Amino acid sequence: MPVYKPVPFTDFIDFADDEMSVRARTFYEDLRRRHSCRYFSDADIPRSVIEDAIRAAGTAPSGANHQPWHFAVIRSPEKKQEIRSGAEEEEREFYAGKAPQEWLDALAPLGTDDVKEHLTDAPWLIVVFGQRRGGALPGENRQNYYVPESVGIACGMLIAALTYAGVATLTHTPSPMKFLNQICDRPRDERPLMIIVCGKPADTATMPEHATIKKSLERIASWL
Repeated sequence: MPVYKPVPFTDFIDFADDEMSVRARTFYEDLRRRHSCRYFSDADIPRSVIEDAIRAAGTAPSGANHQPWHFAVIRSPEKKQEIRSGAEEEEREFYAGKAPQEWLDALAPLGTDDVKEHLTDAPWLIVVFGQRRGGALPGENRQNYYVPESVGIACGMLIAALTYAGVATLTHTPSPMKFLNQICDRPRDERPLMIIVCGKPADTATMPEHATIKKSLERIASWL
């Protein structure tokens, strides 16, 4: 077992209060404009943008710092078509009776269905996997901890980074998603958790009015 020595906490920047307020408000205003996009153009996004967004996601906190995530980035039209075919097969079953009526009623204001053209229209797909085993160092095969929580935080940071860079996104979670392991050539013991669709909105893109409803600060926070 390696022995780790403490290192100085040097990366923190101590902003003055007024600058903290400006930065917090600016970041909020950037993310406030984020909406799930279901209609993408074929306009390209530079690979370097996707790479840096994933680097940002990779800095997320994780259980025991094991970083239990893998991001499979899909550019190939053939691979995207495979993913769309597999996802639409699962979605057809979902909308045809697999989902309880209460769930379908909740989705109704969003107007979603089993057709997922965004999976082939957008230039990039990022399939996020959670790893049951691994570790921070190359070649380690140790138990990972708090995998869903850790990967969830990383996904949030990834979406925030993409939004900040000017990339529209959509989170897609077909269930079950095991077909993604084979398409993405990932081990069976990894669990696909999310597809993040990345690109620019189509010129004719719309979104449901229901999606513009966001809970107020008073409804999502309490001060004790």
